[in-house]
Amino acid sequence: MIGAGLVKQLGRKAIAAGVAAGAALVAVICFGATVYFLLSMVLVEAAAAALTMLLFAVAGLVVVMVFLKREAQEEEYEEEESPGMGQRAFMLFKERPILGTVAALAGGWIFLRNPALATMVAAAFTEKSHPPRRRR
Repeated sequence: MIGAGLVKQLGRKAIAAGVAAGAALVAVICFGATVYFLLSMVLVEAAAAALTMLLFAVAGLVVVMVFLKREAQEEEYEEEESPGMGQRAFMLFKERPILGTVAALAGGWIFLRNPALATMVAAAFTEKSHPPRRRR
């Protein structure tokens, strides 16, 4: 069951995201108006409007290309073969050092409390994968 605190926290985050999105929309509209009025001082109004539209279209294309490139890189990363537990732990420390440190400290605490669990995890890290057996 979802707690009331979680719902309140999600509600606050949604409100904050909405306010931020609204502020960003107002900022973009004001920036567009500023660009238009600056261009209309030196160009005909129709040309100023066209150049403003072209500027924002190019900016939109740049944003789309950046996100598509990032998505393509993520897909290439996912297509590689799945790493083992040791490689995943190394990647965790490399990409998120604070989270990796907290996980290592928590793991160390658990292993101090239960040495048998530490032995099983060490065996899992050092165990080599065996090829599947054939049935006869």
